[in-house]
Amino acid sequence: MAKLKDCSSRGKLMVMIGLLVIASVAILPFYPEDGGYAIHFLFPGLLSILAGGLVCAFGKREAYFSSDRMTAQQHSNNTVLFTWFWGIGVGAMPFFLSGQLKFVQALFESVSGWTTTGLSVMDVTRTSHIFLFYRSFMQYCGGLGFVLMMVMLVSGKRSMDLFNAEGHPDKLMPNLKQTAQTIFEMYIIFLILGTAAYVVCGMPLFDSLCHAMCSLSTGGFSTKLNSIGEYHSLSIEIVTIVLMLIGTTNFAVLLLLLRGKWRQAAKVSEVRFLFVLLLLFVPLMAFSLSSSMGFGAGLRHALFNAASALSTTGYATVGYESWPSFAIGLMILLMLIGGGIGSTAGGLKLTRVYLILRMIGQNMKRKLLPQRCVDAPTYVKAQGRTKIDEELCSDTVGFVGCYLLLFLAGALLLTVTSGCGLEKAMFEFASALGTVGLSIGLTGPMTNNATLIVEMIGMILGRLEIFIVLTGAYYGLLEIKKLSRTRR
Repeated sequence: MAKLKDCSSRGKLMVMIGLLVIASVAILPFYPEDGGYAIHFLFPGLLSILAGGLVCAFGKREAYFSSDRMTAQQHSNNTVLFTWFWGIGVGAMPFFLSGQLKFVQALFESVSGWTTTGLSVMDVTRTSHIFLFYRSFMQYCGGLGFVLMMVMLVSGKRSMDLFNAEGHPDKLMPNLKQTAQTIFEMYIIFLILGTAAYVVCGMPLFDSLCHAMCSLSTGGFSTKLNSIGEYHSLSIEIVTIVLMLIGTTNFAVLLLLLRGKWRQAAKVSEVRFLFVLLLLFVPLMAFSLSSSMGFGAGLRHALFNAASALSTTGYATVGYESWPSFAIGLMILLMLIGGGIGSTAGGLKLTRVYLILRMIGQNMKRKLLPQRCVDAPTYVKAQGRTKIDEELCSDTVGFVGCYLLLFLAGALLLTVTSGCGLEKAMFEFASALGTVGLSIGLTGPMTNNATLIVEMIGMILGRLEIFIVLTGAYYGLLEIKKLSRTRR
């Protein structure tokens, strides 16, 4: 019988969320004019720490007993889901308590921040430095995930279950805590290098830090109204593209690159597929844009925005309202595909789309070749060559089918809530569900609450990969029923 202390894990995560919210006050010595906002961060942060401490102190008495591994994973899904909703609620409080945003808007900004989406309802031209930093810091931490950050500091018997439940498929090192620390170290190194590169390119230090955090986390919050396009700088765009591609690359592949194993990293199917997609989509998009802005400018905007959409970062150099429908359609496809599994990116993920295409190819091959021909398809991960077996195919098809159904349902709902056409609705919901953050003009300070709620649901489902939300919600309801029965 294995003893599973859910409440203790929840308590630790609640304490950590409180610390993350409070962390933003660290910039006040540099911007003392924002000192009046400190209480709006300290109050919810300390409240979360206090509540987490109480759960750690008294929650240990409540335990689950089970010898079933699946039951342990189901409880972990429930814990992860609780933690993310707690983080969203606590994360929204500084926006709401300070009067920056209304309640639903504050929740939306918090969801968009933690899930690394980047859709925003704030007017950044009138937003103080502490809130600009807070939004970027939320995305930086959200890219890693709450559980990974907790494991880096405190690990326990249930850490592996929680780590898997949050959507981290790979262990980079034999020890889970070492894995978390390795990922964090890579993240910090790239943040320092990215910030320095932005400064060299002429971006102010504060903006450089915020943009580096959001580029690496494939988040997309910007300190400027027109995003990266505000700077009109080719060098800044190149730095951003590099950081976005780093952010969308599997952490295991990044570790290979840092160790100098370039050839091994280049053989990974996901990496090759990423560059094939860019080589295919960028010229097509540039050709579509060339009629209105010339081929040179079209190629520049196509490269940046295609990389932003595929990496699910959400930075932009231009508005999309006047783009041709063909280019908009390509952007929607890229946002649906998304980045790498085991990275900070969202979307269907490159590996799943690659596997779907391989399955289609194998199916056609079976129909064309003699029945006696035997084929054992494989693909290459950072850990080595892996067989494409029936279980992998079933899981991939199930996820892709569910994802596309949600995409269609969400897009249709947006046509109702916002009164827009289907093309704009598909673009906006692909951005929300893929945690991208690009907008065609539907999301902003004047967006109605119904539209924001639909997009929030999409962002949460996209960040936690659908099934974790569904199973966590289901077993959470079972827990509530059990508690209500025992009280009776």
